[in-house]
Amino acid sequence: MSMKKHIVAGLVGITAGLLGSTQVAAPLLAQDSARSSNVYEQLDLFGDIFERIRAQYVEEVDESKLIEAAIDGMLTSLDPHSSYLSPDDASAMRVQTRGEFGGLGIEVTQEEGFVKVVSPMDGTPADEAGIEAGDFITHVDSESLLGLTLDEAVDLMRGPVGSEIIVTVVREGEAEPFDVSIIRDTIKLTAARVRTEGHAIVARVTTFNDQTTPNLVEGLEREIEAAGGMEEVDGIVLDLRNNPGGLLTQAIKVADTFLEKGEIVSTRGRNPEDGERFNATQGDLMDGKPIVVLINGGSASASEIVAGALQDHRRAIVVGTKSFGKGSVQTVMPLRGDGAMRLTTARYYTPSGRSIQALGVSPDIIVEQPRSTPDEEEEDEATSRRNRSEADLRGALNNDSLSEDQIRQIEQEREEAEQAAALRDEDYQLAYAVDLLKGLIALRQ
Repeated sequence: MSMKKHIVAGLVGITAGLLGSTQVAAPLLAQDSARSSNVYEQLDLFGDIFERIRAQYVEEVDESKLIEAAIDGMLTSLDPHSSYLSPDDASAMRVQTRGEFGGLGIEVTQEEGFVKVVSPMDGTPADEAGIEAGDFITHVDSESLLGLTLDEAVDLMRGPVGSEIIVTVVREGEAEPFDVSIIRDTIKLTAARVRTEGHAIVARVTTFNDQTTPNLVEGLEREIEAAGGMEEVDGIVLDLRNNPGGLLTQAIKVADTFLEKGEIVSTRGRNPEDGERFNATQGDLMDGKPIVVLINGGSASASEIVAGALQDHRRAIVVGTKSFGKGSVQTVMPLRGDGAMRLTTARYYTPSGRSIQALGVSPDIIVEQPRSTPDEEEEDEATSRRNRSEADLRGALNNDSLSEDQIRQIEQEREEAEQAAALRDEDYQLAYAVDLLKGLIALRQ
């Protein structure tokens, strides 16, 4: 039976780690036979150890949990993405794929024995508590996470909705670890939120689940209609910052939304015949209007597939900072007893043949997100007081050469410029992307 018959979903969500690959010559039959014999001996050894533990361990053991732990140990020894899913975990993953689940609202990986935050999800308890991409969580309710597997650490962070959890955070730039209190809640993700900034449509995609493409397409069509048609729109900012990934199928559909033809992504497994190539279908929802894709260090996997595809096809300019660098695909395979195994089965490659693994997507234009300080805010206020114009002076002459329509247009343009300036203070990277769209559409005209 082929592996494809077991596939539930291709996952390209986040976790860290490098997958090594080594090619060796085909073994001789005698070597193959010896190896098989050795494997059976080791399986007998496993059986012996299991029986000894069951019979002689100081306390009575739960046999099923013991076997689950052995299976999970085997899978997690491969890479941080592969793991065993108990029936409860498999059910929770299916719910998460649909976009609603309980927890803190963070995507995490493991690095140097500690839990590392890949990204907080928009509007979740972790996001509102100030957890940031790149934070290390070292303790949960004063219990150290050092030495625990990622699944064990995540289990410690789970709990009833409404309960409090205290996480200890180590953050770059902070001299000392600090505690953060978070109240657990039901996480309901809106996969894509679409709005308009000036004449630019901003599509914030937070995850790649079953809701992503329908949310995105419906939002884009709504905003285009509200603007008065495509001719009134400068283009789209596709905001993939802190998007940890999700379903491979959804990444392909999102990229296809803006591409007329050509390859979106290819996957390559151990065997060449297992490789797949996914191509765009005709139809660009934005009719060729400029696209700016925003990414940062919290953009992983499915986000990197979309950014890489649009970048390689010169369909979008990628702005921000280097993405996470998770270039492997996990297949979830159902097992007897309602459990499942998540196994890394392939690496993915952008249309130009780039592997994202460990390298990430490099922006066309690097734009850091500055952190404002109280001193800077005071300086900005002082600067605004100095930047006065003739019109601000008491008794200044009016310009009587302008018609009412011209004055109205000037006032509208000034208001838009002030809104753009306010956006720069609120979200510099997004403001940069919106200004870039404005420049691109001006060049075309």
